[in-house]
Formats: sequence, C-alpha cells, structure tokens
Amino acid sequence: MKIIKANIDHLENLVPLFDGYRVFYRQPSDLAGSRHFLLNRFKNKDSVIFMAYDGNRAVGFTQLFHSFSSVSMQPIFVLNDLFIDSNYRNQGIGEALINRAKELAKDLNYKGISIQTETDNRAQYLYQRLGFEKDVDLHFFWKNS
Repeated sequence: MKIIKANIDHLENLVPLFDGYRVFYRQPSDLAGSRHFLLNRFKNKDSVIFMAYDGNRAVGFTQLFHSFSSVSMQPIFVLNDLFIDSNYRNQGIGEALINRAKELAKDLNYKGISIQTETDNRAQYLYQRLGFEKDVDLHFFWKNS
C-alpha cells in the first residue's frame, strides 16, 4: 500500500473514487461533474488530496480543505472527504490516509484537523480511535436553499 499526495496527473484515477464517495452519500453518479470539481481543486490549489494505491490501482483518498481558526489565529484543515473502495475496506487504508493528513498538519504547524461527516457514519469510530474528539461547538450549518 502506497500513500501519495495527488496532483493533476492523478485525476483520472481519482475521479471514479470521488464519484463512488458521492454515491455513498446518496448522490447520483456524475463522472463528468466529479472530474470538473476535482480539476478545479487542483487548478485553484484549494485542497490537498492524498490517495492510496495498491500497486497501480487507486483504492482510496482523503481530501483536506484549508481553513482558519479565528480564535487561535491559526490555520486548520477540514477533512471533508474520506473514501475507500469497498473491496479494500477494513485493511487500514483509512487509518493510513488520516495519519498522512495528520503528518501534513504537523509539518505545516497547523492547529489541527476538523472532520465533517454524517452523525451516523461508521467511520466515526476510526476517527475517535485516531485521537479525534467530538467538538460540541461545531453543530450548526446554514443551507442556502
């Protein structure tokens, strides 16, 4: 298993994983939309994506968005996406991706990483096992409908 920091050259390997992530969250498959979204992330350099490879096969990814804590006046990452191909789950890939994200946050001296996920997502057990704590201050979201 190899974890790499993705760049635009990895786009075609990433698109089906990202589309699978969206389908997991009950969105319709949209490969063209996924490609466009990810291409913009690479062009705008507004996220960091790590990918897991088993040989030449891309099997998982995590995407981190840059943000800030105004109170502490420090940058943070928002881990918004984590997805592992269903054939590769429960093999430590999610843990390896998160640990790589944590290494980057430490290397950049970021305050930390927040995770945005559904309240019933089973991955919460993984997050807690890896040292993430529930933050009661992050409970509201305004939706522009």
